[in-house]
Amino acid sequence: MLEIFGPVPSRRLGHSLGINNIPPKHCSYSCIYCQLGSALHMSVQTETFFPPKNLADAVERKLEEVNDSGATVDYLTIVPDGEPTLDRNLGELIMLLKRFPVPVAIISNGTLVVQDDVHDALLLADWVSLKVDAITEKVWRTVDRPHKMLDHGKILSGLERFSKDFKKKPDKKLVTETMLVENVNTAEDELRLLSTFVGELRPDCAYLSIPTRPPAVSTVLPVTESSLTKAYALYGRQVDRVECLIGYEGNAFRNSGNSREDLLSITAVHPMREDAVEELLERNGSEFNIVRQLVDEHLIAISEYGKERFYMRVFPRLHGRFGGSGCP
Repeated sequence: MLEIFGPVPSRRLGHSLGINNIPPKHCSYSCIYCQLGSALHMSVQTETFFPPKNLADAVERKLEEVNDSGATVDYLTIVPDGEPTLDRNLGELIMLLKRFPVPVAIISNGTLVVQDDVHDALLLADWVSLKVDAITEKVWRTVDRPHKMLDHGKILSGLERFSKDFKKKPDKKLVTETMLVENVNTAEDELRLLSTFVGELRPDCAYLSIPTRPPAVSTVLPVTESSLTKAYALYGRQVDRVECLIGYEGNAFRNSGNSREDLLSITAVHPMREDAVEELLERNGSEFNIVRQLVDEHLIAISEYGKERFYMRVFPRLHGRFGGSGCP
């Protein structure tokens, strides 16, 4: 198994050096949308997998290679093909990584944060991503297919406790990620509950993702632009910063003066209300026909939620049955 990989480009983390701290497909969930297929080893018990010192030494060698090549690393990211908090030595690993002048990130499904040792280990990281796919029990069991020993109510309480403790520490960044699966967790009632709960966590950013690679369950449907717009609008009422991860690496802060490129870049991250589109065009001295051309070329889609009209980048669809590629 390749334990250290990259650096790879990431919109969330810049140039990220990945660290596999557990064997593939060990997880507490077996999500219906997982691009790795169903989990082979479902567990909620932490184990010892790889010696933390061996991983840290491998990171050191990789950083030396990267430095010699003139490249850069923005984050050391613990992101295995499974759930990283199943590693009993996670806290020790993070502490060993702290000797390098690069912040440590970890991407977790949050299921084990209720355990004190996992909670404390995650507090050591500089950037933490936690999954929140559902609030109601039935939807949670459908979309995430959890280990039978997991208690959803305790998980949600654990996420709230962790958020409060993590946000007390300066220079720490907490983000959430919600994977949207059409007709599973995209009903308006569920999205309202999700957005309210995520808002209470006070993340620095709430990411909305869609499955665009072949999922574990073949009946998973591609998310519609309408559902993504609805989710974005509802989350936007609760969280200061919401971004979409739809397979494009758009830059929401770009304003180059080229309206076509700006619109494609921004709408890949943020669905834009019509008035925001008009303001951008005015700043760039452009006419609205540029938008019509992008719609005609099927590069931008129009969607409505409430009384607002939104413009968003047309995103790739699932392989096979639906075509397309590229899960974030």
